[in-house]
Amino acid sequence: MTEEIIIKTPEEIEKMRIAGRLAADVLDMLTPYTVAGITTDELDKIAHDYIVNQQHAIPAPLNYHGFPKSICTSINYQVCHGIPSSRKLKEGDIVNIDVTVIKDGYHGDTSKMIAIGKPSILAERLIRITQECMYLGIAVVKPGAHFGDIGEVIQTHAEKHRYSVVREYCGHGIGKIFHEPPHVLHYGKAGTGEEIKPGMIFTIEPMINAGKRDVKLLPDGWTVVTKDHSLSAQWEHTILVTETGCEVLTLRNEEQDQIKQYIN
Repeated sequence: MTEEIIIKTPEEIEKMRIAGRLAADVLDMLTPYTVAGITTDELDKIAHDYIVNQQHAIPAPLNYHGFPKSICTSINYQVCHGIPSSRKLKEGDIVNIDVTVIKDGYHGDTSKMIAIGKPSILAERLIRITQECMYLGIAVVKPGAHFGDIGEVIQTHAEKHRYSVVREYCGHGIGKIFHEPPHVLHYGKAGTGEEIKPGMIFTIEPMINAGKRDVKLLPDGWTVVTKDHSLSAQWEHTILVTETGCEVLTLRNEEQDQIKQYIN
């Protein structure tokens, strides 16, 4: 039996819009700081101070099941849940910054890739294709579609470019609870899975590897890496299903034009 997917009320949707906007603002604010020479610990502190003191909100990852920091920073072949540390970012690195903010009891969850200096052609392409995978997944979200439609379009686009989709981690329902039903898989078959309905809110966050899809968990209990040490990229948005399509609750200003190619 599948767990019930929570349909949000108009009041809850309004709170989710606010939380989503705040999460997007954190990424906008952090981007200029994300340069060669800064440590991921420093980025974590900047984000924490901004969320707590400027936004009067709560960084959801901090102490979540024991996670020790306020954001996740996953570098190069780290797939997700990287713990900020004293490691300095260097020219050519690629990093995923994952931010989740709680405001008024509701979560906004989003992540983006940032290249440090000039990335390799391989890294640049992986970042671009992964973002396209996310946008293509978002574009199929509308009432009457199925969760398998999202998975199929992402998997098809990634594999067409000879990349692989990580299967152990997926998108998720979100609201008052950080991770709630449904699981939003980034692979699969169109027409399968539950039907998508207005008022559902969930994340789409494909993790795409340049090499094989196999991953492993590091001894820290959080950081996930590619087994073959190939580069990995991820993008994430929180999506609201509307009566006619969808609304991206975590959309950043820099994406406004880009996303129009995919959703109206």
